[in-house]
Amino acid sequence: MPILDDAGDTIGRLRDVLITERTLSRPPRVKGLVVELFARHRIFIPMARVRSVDAVQIVTTGVVNTRRFARRESETMVVEDLFDQRITRPSNPGTWVIFDVAMHQIRTSDWEISEVAVREASRGRLGRAFSRRAQVAILDWADIAARLGAYGQATEQLLAEMEDMKAADVARELHDLTPERRSEVASALDDQKLADALEELPEDEQVQLIQALDVERAASVLEEMDADDAADLINELPNEMAEMLLGEMEPDEADDLRRLLTYAEFTAGGMMTPEPVIVSPDATVADALALVRQEELSPALAAMIFVCRPPLETPTGRFLGGVHFQRLLREPPSTLVSAVVDSELEPLTDQADVHAVSRYFATYNLVNAPVVDKEGRLIGAVTVDDVLDHVLPADWRGDQLDAMSDAEEVR
Repeated sequence: MPILDDAGDTIGRLRDVLITERTLSRPPRVKGLVVELFARHRIFIPMARVRSVDAVQIVTTGVVNTRRFARRESETMVVEDLFDQRITRPSNPGTWVIFDVAMHQIRTSDWEISEVAVREASRGRLGRAFSRRAQVAILDWADIAARLGAYGQATEQLLAEMEDMKAADVARELHDLTPERRSEVASALDDQKLADALEELPEDEQVQLIQALDVERAASVLEEMDADDAADLINELPNEMAEMLLGEMEPDEADDLRRLLTYAEFTAGGMMTPEPVIVSPDATVADALALVRQEELSPALAAMIFVCRPPLETPTGRFLGGVHFQRLLREPPSTLVSAVVDSELEPLTDQADVHAVSRYFATYNLVNAPVVDKEGRLIGAVTVDDVLDHVLPADWRGDQLDAMSDAEEVR
């Protein structure tokens, strides 16, 4: 079938359809089209670029990326991988072979596999796979998914591809897999990469993955997560399992999480991280800038430095104020931080609710805000991404990952 652009010019011809497996209860998502240009050069066109499909042609819109197509681990090609697959049907003895697959549009740019055409396999005199009298049946995807088995590539290849992926991209790949496959891949990832990806997944998938790991491994992964995200995840687990994991963690890490778990989820105390950047009043600008250069710090946490009386571990001594790192960049390195601290910055109280916190961020145009207890000690900091996590709909991460899969076009 020809692939046309907006102007009606032929781009190439359709050679295959790329899909990605999901849970057995959900049909595979159609990610895009594999199109052959010239000299067998194949490219990928995402479904977001497909404007119309009819019986004689497919029309696309936008700029075509002519980079050569390369399939990823979690992806399946309908013609290459599914056609000629043999399955059994409990209600019909014998072997059946897939010879056609249907897809349908759910909403704009969102397509999924709907039905599969199978033909009874038999051997004629010439060794043909089908005879003219072979029975044909049209089945829903759900009728064959469990019997089809895994049809992707090796897990090792996916792990190799994930090495250079950002956390959100790793999360997208895991999100698109079946629960069984997701657990298999997650168990092979290193602790830090899995922890980063978990923070980007919907809560139900986080819980499923943590519960699939042994206690020692799960505790190690939780230690690598941001404390506030780890606390949110532990809060979703059964009490017995949560206590087992906390008992397996390093005491300092577990103490931080236990403290966060004492706060209601939608309060500043429940949203905060207990490890902001803290300096004493006699620290210099150079000292503070050295701390914010730490690679493991998120941009939001590195945006604000807090000045407190010792001790400098949360809960600290008396909170004195904060200073934005941009202010530090404008000061001589030898200047004391206490000389440029914003002592008028009002901290959040640990019991402030999510509405008060969001208004605070909007009023002061901050990305990082201090949280103090009733004694005026700094106990943590809320970052703007923590606030967004709590004001967006509960299923926003799943919707975002679905949107990322649909819009993906750089290969």
